[in-house]
Amino acid sequence: MTKVRVGMIGTGGIAQWHARQLLELPEVEITAISDTNLKNRQSFADKFSLKNAAQFTDYNEMLHEAPLDAVVICSPHTLHYKQAIDVLNKGLHVLIEKPMTCSSGEAELLIRTSEKSGKVLQVSYQRHFQPEFMYIRDAISSGAIGKLTSITASLYQEWRQGTPGTWRQDPKLSGGGFLMDSGSHIIDVLLWTTGLTPVEVKTQMHLHGAPVEIDTFTSIRFAEGAVAGLNLIGYAPCWHETYVFCGEKGGIFYDNGKITLHHKGQEPIVPELPIQTTNQDKSFIDAILGRHEVIVTGEFAYKVVKFSEMVYEAAGYKPLNDGPQEGEHTA
Repeated sequence: MTKVRVGMIGTGGIAQWHARQLLELPEVEITAISDTNLKNRQSFADKFSLKNAAQFTDYNEMLHEAPLDAVVICSPHTLHYKQAIDVLNKGLHVLIEKPMTCSSGEAELLIRTSEKSGKVLQVSYQRHFQPEFMYIRDAISSGAIGKLTSITASLYQEWRQGTPGTWRQDPKLSGGGFLMDSGSHIIDVLLWTTGLTPVEVKTQMHLHGAPVEIDTFTSIRFAEGAVAGLNLIGYAPCWHETYVFCGEKGGIFYDNGKITLHHKGQEPIVPELPIQTTNQDKSFIDAILGRHEVIVTGEFAYKVVKFSEMVYEAAGYKPLNDGPQEGEHTA
C-alpha cells in the first residue's frame, strides 16, 4: 500500500480538522468526500485543494464507487452506527468522531463487526494524544498521588447559545445534548486517565427550554472506592475546563491546560509534560499500516457510551424519545 486512500463522510467543522491532519501525512490521499449539502461539500474540496477527489451526496455510493482503504466519519451522532457498520462491511478501516454510538447495544454490535472484518476501528478522542492528559494518566498510574480518593471534572461552554436550530439540538440526530456532544470528551478523560469503573451515578439535569439537556450534574461512585463529581454546563458565558484528581498522597489540578502537582506541606510543582508525537488521524493511519496497535479502541469507547447511558437513565431522561418535559429530569 503506497497510499492510504481515505474517504470523508461529513464535511463540517470537525472534518476540516481531520482533513488538515490527514493531509500532513505523505502516506495519505483523500480520494472521496460525501455530504448531503452540496455547498459544504464543494467548499471543503476547494479549501483543501481536493480537485481530484470524487464527490457524493450519498455515502453508500461513495463506498461502492470510490477507490478507498479507509473512511473518517464526521456526521451527526445518531448516524455513526449505521455508517460505520456499512464501512466495515465494505472491508474498509474506520475512524469515528465521538461519540462512537448513541447506545451501548449499538457499540457492542459495532465492535463485533469490526472484529469480524479484521479492519481498524478507532474513535477520535483527541485528548489521548495531548501532553497534559498523557501526563495526568501516567502520574496517576505511577502512584504519584497515591490511590485515588476523589475526582471533579467540569466543562463550561456557551453551547446553549450557539446551537439552536442546528442538528446538535435535534435529539433524532444528536442522540442527546451537551453531555452527548462536548461532554463526551470530559467523560473520556475521566475514565481514561483514572482507569476507574463507575458503578453508581446520581444525576440532575436542566434543559433551559431546549429540546435536549444543557446542564448535567452527576455524582459518581467507582468500584475501586473513589467518588467523583462530573459537571457539564452548556449554558455558560465562556469555555472553561477543569479537573482535580485527589489521592492519598497528593493531587493534580488542571485548569484550562495548566497543570500543578500538589503534595501536603510542599510547594506545588509545574510538571514537565511529554512531547506530543501523534494525533488521532496519524495514529489511525499508523494502525492501518501496522506500525502500532489501535490507540483509542472501540472497547474503550464503549465505556464512554455505557457511562453516558447510565447518566441519562439515572436522570430518567431519554433524548432519543425527545426527552422529558421540564421538571421530569432529576434523579
